[in-house]
Amino acid sequence: MSAPLLSIQDLSVHIRGDAGLARILDGITLSVPAGVTMGVVGESGCGKSTLLRAVLGILPNNASIPNGRLEFKGRDLVADHWASARGRIGFVPQDPYLSLNPVFRAGDQLLEIMRKHAPGSRKDHTEKLIELFRAVQLPDPEGALGKYPHQFSGGQRQRLLIAAALACEPDLLVADEPTTALDVTTQREILGLLRNLVASKGLSLLFVTHDFGVLAALCDRVTVLYAGRVVESGLTAEVLRNPKHPYTRMLLACHPDRAINLIGIPGTVPAATQQPEGCRFHPRCPIARPECARKIPLLVQLPDAHSVACPWYSDTLPEQAIA
Repeated sequence: MSAPLLSIQDLSVHIRGDAGLARILDGITLSVPAGVTMGVVGESGCGKSTLLRAVLGILPNNASIPNGRLEFKGRDLVADHWASARGRIGFVPQDPYLSLNPVFRAGDQLLEIMRKHAPGSRKDHTEKLIELFRAVQLPDPEGALGKYPHQFSGGQRQRLLIAAALACEPDLLVADEPTTALDVTTQREILGLLRNLVASKGLSLLFVTHDFGVLAALCDRVTVLYAGRVVESGLTAEVLRNPKHPYTRMLLACHPDRAINLIGIPGTVPAATQQPEGCRFHPRCPIARPECARKIPLLVQLPDAHSVACPWYSDTLPEQAIA
């Protein structure tokens, strides 16, 4: 088996602040093979965006990586100071309204990215950018170069940002909930666009979301995070069909298409400065046992590359306790 394009091994990220040391990520392991879309899902505060920032090398100054490795195309990103990934990883941010400078033309902003990270003249970059605008189905690609961000709709701005992410011909796209601020019709169009671009250009995609519907529509594989740890990982179809971890099951039970009654998950994600011992989900888990508060669960490998980290784990968890 060939090496994955992106390999994250036992990665921890800590941030020191006024409230103490926040253990945002704790021993994260996942990989993104070439040509695969990996979804990362979990509630707000579980560390999804911090994981992306670590991959992109844009962690805050008070953050540290006490252990673990981040490898991109076989090179250690941390030891390399992310130099080998510049221009090779494209980023699609969450909010299309805040990600473009309102006082500069859209074309000038994207051409500046290409000037710094892509070879070629301004004429070459302009021609390529117009081709990208066509690829992302932006109306009037030539005219779009001279427009300001406020002259585009939300969906068109997101297409601009996808074009920006593709401008330097990256091997990996990283997307942080890029459809959250869009209406459902535009969201569907953007997801279809991403799916087609990944397939046509042979890209890999690391996609953060909290929506299992989006996950099912776009992602080949999924990693479920809770309080900075991986609790379940596997093929998307398998995890959705047969979730093993109580947290994954309860998240799925909150989806309107699956829920019998929308009661949600009791409690909240713990603060990163006050993580519980043992399994971090045990204070909210309806089937927790005393050992869940003492033992840190390890990922158990299952068939079909499915894995789960649960002290309670067996082939069948008591379904009635999670309904």
